[in-house]
Amino acid sequence: MTPASSIPETEPQRQPKQTDLRLFKLLIPYAKQNKKLLSISLVLLLPLAIAGSVQPIIIGQAVALAKQEPVMSFLQGRSLLEGARVLMGLLAATLLVQLSLSGFQGYLVQVVGQRITASIRNDLFDHVTSLATRFFDRTPVGRLITRLTSDVDALGDVFSTGTIGIISDLLTMLVTIIAMALFEWKLTILLVLLLLPITWLIIFFQGRYRISNYAAREELSALNSTLQENIVGINVVQLFRREQFNSQLFRTINLRYMTEVDKTIFYDSAVSATLEWVSLAAIGGVLWLGSILILRQEVNFSILTTFILYAQTLFNPLRQFAERFTTVQAGLTALERVSNILNEPVEIRDPELLSYASLKTSPPRSDSTPGTIQFDHVWFGYKPDEFVLRDLNFTIHPGEKVALVGPTGAGKSSIIRLLCRLYEVSKGRILLDGQDIRDMPQGELRRRMAVVLQDGFLFAGDVKGNISLGESYSMAEIQAAAQQTNVDQFIAKLPQGYDTPLRQRGTNLSGGEKQLLAFARAAIRNPGILVLDEATANLDVGTESSIQQALETLLVDRTAIIIAHRLSTIRNVDRILVLKQGHLAESGTHEELLEQDGLYSSLYRLQMLET
Repeated sequence: MTPASSIPETEPQRQPKQTDLRLFKLLIPYAKQNKKLLSISLVLLLPLAIAGSVQPIIIGQAVALAKQEPVMSFLQGRSLLEGARVLMGLLAATLLVQLSLSGFQGYLVQVVGQRITASIRNDLFDHVTSLATRFFDRTPVGRLITRLTSDVDALGDVFSTGTIGIISDLLTMLVTIIAMALFEWKLTILLVLLLLPITWLIIFFQGRYRISNYAAREELSALNSTLQENIVGINVVQLFRREQFNSQLFRTINLRYMTEVDKTIFYDSAVSATLEWVSLAAIGGVLWLGSILILRQEVNFSILTTFILYAQTLFNPLRQFAERFTTVQAGLTALERVSNILNEPVEIRDPELLSYASLKTSPPRSDSTPGTIQFDHVWFGYKPDEFVLRDLNFTIHPGEKVALVGPTGAGKSSIIRLLCRLYEVSKGRILLDGQDIRDMPQGELRRRMAVVLQDGFLFAGDVKGNISLGESYSMAEIQAAAQQTNVDQFIAKLPQGYDTPLRQRGTNLSGGEKQLLAFARAAIRNPGILVLDEATANLDVGTESSIQQALETLLVDRTAIIIAHRLSTIRNVDRILVLKQGHLAESGTHEELLEQDGLYSSLYRLQMLET
């Protein structure tokens, strides 16, 4: 089987379902935030439309003067030269209005568009970071990045070059039709009738464009997901020589994306081509009917000239209307995709809805009171009816040090995720000091505990910033936490100490060095509950010994939950809980479990044989 044949297909493309009106309503609150600038830009559209509709009349009157045909009252009695000067002045005035106001009006709508884009991006980021971990389990990072970047950028054009531009074009066409009707109703009806089929064609092609654009953006999301995955996993890609396979996978997705983009180009081009043909037909129709009316002496050459110009003036906004309609359709496609994220329910909520102001209030940073942790008939599964934990019952008392052990997949890490409320239990409840954690604010729950994971994640910034994580700890507190965990010696060896810059994900540090900072990060928060999930797995023997000494101090008067595969490191805990397939199989001290000669004893003997 060739690599190409093994390439997976992306998920089936979902067609857009929400109506345009409903999608526009989602933007109304953001538009109201900028209603002053939006109102000014809308008011400026009227003088711009009037200035554009007057110009064909001015040119037509110039033809009337030259051919000595009837002219408007303000030109009657004037010589050809004097009348020409008046008309040139009027034409210059209309051009001045267009040049001065169009630039300012365009600036205003671009500002509004950018502000709306920024507000939506902020709300989208806030919403995404409040979603439960379960959402990120099923959503590729690349898809979220596409929503936050290119999709949101397209929304700004909905207002700037899209909606406001369409209103401008419609207003220009309306003013132009009124002006035409004042001169000659027969030619006006001819041009208006030509608008009907082209309007239907625009709506048809734009509908097809909308569907193709939605599919193209879905393929772009898949493309970004593949790109992000390969960059993050570049070491595995190169070590296992997957460059050719992954390149073929990327090319296949890129080809699907290009195919969908080609469809959008076709429908967009079809609208433009149709408009060109209809505009030429409109001019031909005006010349044909105008010639008949001239022969009947119902109109003169100046009116015919005016309507030839009006035919172009009428279809120019229609061309722009079609282009802007395409922009709006692209924006609405992006808006639908963004709204799908914004409509994603926040699975894990606080017991009471807190106002934004209260969320910004800085509560106490820590709670060092040891707590009682109780799992009361807890069932949990990452998928419905596929339980990882089954009817789990145990209690950890204040100040007790408890280790969780068991084979891979027994549910040890799931217990930690449930305790931190990264996931909700499927059945049963988890109690902290007798209170269901679902009845506690998430901020309070997570302030009471600190978690040190096997892979300590670091943000781009400096060392002290990765210990404080944005909270207002003093430099003395940061140094004290580092000293408490014996991490200060490692930090002192860094080029700039606590101010040493760290690259994204801390790639300029080793895995063990990143883990050391994670211990300092936990210590500074002075938690009542400390959770260690394979926290010393990435440390060498010497560093682990130093950290173990620090932990003896750190664990004093704290409730602790320790997950460790190396059973020799948990001999001195108060109690060991042995898990098997989501059940609590055994419970006791190290010596008691060895005497039971059960699962723990088997695991311990196997590890002793390996050493």
